[in-house]
Order: sequence, then C-alpha cells, then structure tokens
Amino acid sequence: MNMVKSFRVSDLQTLLASMGRSKSGLKQDLVGRALRLVQTEYSPELLKNVRQLYESRFPKASGWLAARRPEGVPVAYSSLSSSPTGTQGADYLSSIPKLSSTPAAEVKLVSLPFYQTLETLLPPTELIAQNSEKLQDSQCVFELTQSQADQVRNSTELRPGMKAIQVVLRICYTDSIGVQEDQYPPNIAVKVNQSYCHVPGYYPSNKPGVEPRRPCRPVNITPWLHLSTATNRVTVTWGNFGKRYSVAVYLVRVFTSAELFSQLKHCSVESAERCRERIQDKLRFDPESEIATTGLRVSLICPLVKMRIGVPCRVLTCAHLQCFDAIFFLQMNEKKPTWTCPVCDKQAPFELLTIDGLASEILKETHEDIEEIEYLTDGSWRPIRDEKERDRERERSNTPDYPVVDICVPEVNGHSPAHSSTSQTGKSGAGSTAGGAGGGVVVDLTLDSEEEEEGGGAGGDSDDTEDSQDSPAPKRGRYDYDKDLVTAY
Repeated sequence: MNMVKSFRVSDLQTLLASMGRSKSGLKQDLVGRALRLVQTEYSPELLKNVRQLYESRFPKASGWLAARRPEGVPVAYSSLSSSPTGTQGADYLSSIPKLSSTPAAEVKLVSLPFYQTLETLLPPTELIAQNSEKLQDSQCVFELTQSQADQVRNSTELRPGMKAIQVVLRICYTDSIGVQEDQYPPNIAVKVNQSYCHVPGYYPSNKPGVEPRRPCRPVNITPWLHLSTATNRVTVTWGNFGKRYSVAVYLVRVFTSAELFSQLKHCSVESAERCRERIQDKLRFDPESEIATTGLRVSLICPLVKMRIGVPCRVLTCAHLQCFDAIFFLQMNEKKPTWTCPVCDKQAPFELLTIDGLASEILKETHEDIEEIEYLTDGSWRPIRDEKERDRERERSNTPDYPVVDICVPEVNGHSPAHSSTSQTGKSGAGSTAGGAGGGVVVDLTLDSEEEEEGGGAGGDSDDTEDSQDSPAPKRGRYDYDKDLVTAY
C-alpha cells in the first residue's frame, strides 16, 4: 500500500487499467480506488504489477549500466543514452538504462497501413532523464549492415527525395499494456549525425478555441544516414514533463494510397449476394418492434468530397449501409492519418475496409443524375428521383391543355390589337358576351380598368342635363376609336 501511495497519476492509471478498473478521475480518486483494489483483490497478478510499477518509478542501482565505450570499439547492439543539452559526440553511454523487471522491449507499437516493417534496427527503448532539467537530450546509436544499406540505396523513389525503403524513427508512450500509437513528447527535435531532420508540424485548426493538433507519425531519417556500415547517431531532444516515452528505429517499406487501393481490390471485396443478405437481415420484420421498416435510403454521394462515389467502401464493423469512396478515403489518410469512418466517426482501420459489391453494381446501372437509392426488404433496390425533378414531372402531368390565344394578330375588323391581356372567363362589368361565328368567346378589350371599377354613371360629363340621367352619354375608351368588340377564338 505504501508503494501505491507513491505512484504518479500515469502509474495509477496503468495499474487500474491492467486490473480492469476505471482510470478516470483526479489523483486522490485514483489512489483511493487503487488502495481498495489492493485490499479486496490480493492476487499475485496485482502484486506483480505493483512491484513492476514501483521499480520502474524507483529503479535499483544495479539496473543501471553506465560504462563508457571507447570510440574504436564496434557496436554490438543498439544503445541509448541520456545527457544534458550540449554534451554530444564521442562521449556517450554504451548501453541503455534498463530495468530488470520491465524491459522496454515489451512495448509494442501499432502496425501502420502505409508502413511495412522489414527489420528492427533499435527495439523500443525508454528515454531516461539524467537530471531534473525540463529539456533532455537522449542519444541512440545503431549501424546498418551492408545488405540493409544496399536495400535502401537501390530502392525506387516514390517522389523526388523520398525512397520506398526507409529508415524511420518512432516514438510512443512507455506502456507494456496493449499496443501503443505514435506519440511525440513536448519540444521534440531530432538530430541525425549532427544534422536536424524534419519532424511533422501542427495541423492548423479552423475552429475557434481549438488548439492545433500535431500528426504523430514515423520520422523519416533516411536522407541523413550513412548508407554504409558506419555508425549512425540519432539525438532526440524531448521535454521531461512527467510522461515516459520510448523510441525505436525500423527499416520499413512505404506504400502509396494507390498500392493500398490495389491491395483492397484484390483482398477485400464483399460479394453482391452477401450484401443482399445483409440488407435482408437489417430489414427483417421484428415482431417485438412497434415500427416496421420497409426500406432504407442510401446516398450515392460520397460524404467526404460530396461527389458521386467511384468505388463504394464500408467498414465491416459499422452498422450502416452507407458507403464512401475508397480512393478518396485512402488519399486523405495518406496525407492526414485519422482512420475514422466518415459516416459514423467510428474507428475504420485498413484491415476492416471492404468494397461493397452490390453498391458497385448499382453505380454501374444507374445514371449519374441518380443521387439516392432505396433498399427494399427482399434485397432489391429502386432509384429515388430528385425532388425538383419529381415536381417538374408532376407539373407536366397535371397541367391541362388550353388553346393559345394570340391577340397580337390584327383582326378582320381593322382595329389595332388590344393592349391588355385576355382573360378566359371575363368579368361581370366588362360587357363580355358570347357570340360570333363558331361560338367564340367575345371579350371587351377596350374598357379601361378604372372605368370598370367606377360603374355605369360615374364617367359622364358634369355639364349634362337631367336628360342625361335617363340616357347617359357614350363612354370613351382608352383609344380614340370607338369601343368595339374583338372576337377571340
């Protein structure tokens, strides 16, 4: 229990996670949880984990090897040393400060789809701080065999200055439980044979108040190496702020997104029949459910680039049927590796990607204007028309056929055409009557709209006598000619 009380937060979290307990909360909560765990579960596994964490926190003197190696003695194995900033060169430690109970080689790094490990040049080894300074320098030394050097030298170039066979440096947390992802320490800088190499920078963030995120990926140190049997020295500058880190060096082969897509096409394609069975299982009637699903709509537009999908791809562990474009997904992860599903934001590792055979057939059979389909309960599908296109079709089907009246053609009566538009029904005050040859509709086009509103007696002259009330004066139209009727057919 005294050992547990001396643990740091990271040690407490490691202990609780190894025993299947929650590792969230403040340090006092973690300490109380760990002490109750020791009191209730006094098992050999628990005691072993406590001792390992305690000895890694307070290493014994016998676990440190600090003998110096003369300059001319060849390196028999990879080594790592730590020294204050500024002391570099031939004066360095010949071996790694290791703990006999927890060797750093137990740290396992996650496999990366774009990197195939060919050989391990330096196994995962912990960065050891030699003093209380916040900025530490740790140096590792390794050599390439003649075969490895020739392999790197003769490899093809993916692009100018970048070879397909590389020597990469990987850094992660020092944790023997589970598989570790790449993680850079604060204030990291990498110097290879006295020359600083490029370390990926931060991604700018478009969201206000969100700090930019740094992509942690393998660091390519190939251009600065001696491609011979000469000794290569790599110095890692890192910030010592309480977390433990391990460093490793590998000889790898780098793949492009096109090569990964070729692997995906040959190794992971789900047949159309299997896809139909999956749809039927998803739409099968559930007697316990109050809602019956008769169809599922799926978009043919990729959620990544908002374009029509070229190669439909899904993640086997996702519950949805929506696909995304495999080529764009691989290209985006080549530039910025996230490996998350663009539909549901769950983890989408390359090993679980598959090409949807049924969706591939649908994309070939449908026109490019079709952007959405619906899967039915029997495994079949039907296209979903666009709303605007359906509205246009509905308008075309519901519009009645009316005869077109051309009022711009002069009539046989010799009058000019009416200036206003004709109406089908006419108005009660317009004086419209039915007549003419063939039963046409007679429309009065010379009556002014204002006069129509005023009524019968409002348009007479003020000088008229009382006789005018019995027989009002004839009204004048908008034009100089007399009011007449125009027959419209």
